Amino acid sequence: MFTDLSMTIFSIFAQMSVGAFIVLGVVQVLARTRGGRSAEEIDRLTDPATYAVGVTLVLGLAASIFHLGTPMNAINVLRHVDSSWLSREIAFGLGFAGLGFAFAAMQYFKWGSAQLRQVLAGLTALVGVGLVASMAMIYASLDAVPAWNTWVTPVQFAVTTLLLGSLAVGAAFMGTVMWRRRQMEQAGEEPATDERDLATITASLKGIALASIVLLGAAFVIIPLHLNELSQGGAAAVASAEVFSGAMFALRLALVFLGAGLLGFFVYRFASRTEVNPQPLAVVATVAFGLVFVGEFIGRSMFYESMTRIGM
Repeated sequence: MFTDLSMTIFSIFAQMSVGAFIVLGVVQVLARTRGGRSAEEIDRLTDPATYAVGVTLVLGLAASIFHLGTPMNAINVLRHVDSSWLSREIAFGLGFAGLGFAFAAMQYFKWGSAQLRQVLAGLTALVGVGLVASMAMIYASLDAVPAWNTWVTPVQFAVTTLLLGSLAVGAAFMGTVMWRRRQMEQAGEEPATDERDLATITASLKGIALASIVLLGAAFVIIPLHLNELSQGGAAAVASAEVFSGAMFALRLALVFLGAGLLGFFVYRFASRTEVNPQPLAVVATVAFGLVFVGEFIGRSMFYESMTRIGM
């Protein structure tokens, strides 16, 4: 268990960052087209979460350096972008980090027009998708590792990206609301949240809750299909399947189910009320994210532990 901690941290944090960035983009687009909010109003809600995405990605990239041994190895790996998925992963990772930093700086200082920042955000999201795809193909293209050499790997990576990204945004939104209310309390003011802001946040949380339930369903379809595929393979595949069993595997499933399923349902119910109390909604959104994060972390650790090569 946790045999490759650096890669587990890197892959989980990087995918969560990409997912969160994409979800934030969707929230911004829908808020403008359906909510009739101005760019300034939307930025006030989404900017804190955008900055958190950058911190998360930096932590993930820092963890990947330990896997490479030294940062100079990244330069060597980049020489094979035309033929190596690992090189593409590093290129897309650096590109996503660089573009994301540029976008965050432009948002913070309000450089350029809103349209220019939207274009940059779209380009950053596309590079992020390339990062996740490259990460998946590193493993899916390894013929000697049956547990990885399957269509399940890119699908699982995509589910993790969107599931963690969605719940992270929900937790970040509510964290921002509670932090601002806390600041008002410390200033001796009556804590309150702008009704239009709260309406946008609750609408976003309802969408996030529904998306998490759908993604949970997809995950619980993929897992048995993967195990069935491995059980019908050779000795290496059967040995890999044995990793996905026992108490830790059951814990992983339970955490993801509770976080994305039951708590997702409660988030939807809380956010659907006419009068919303931000505090319980913040608690539920944060706990949902925390449970799923731990569950996905365990699952990714098992993914690396399942590396059983053919012929060895």
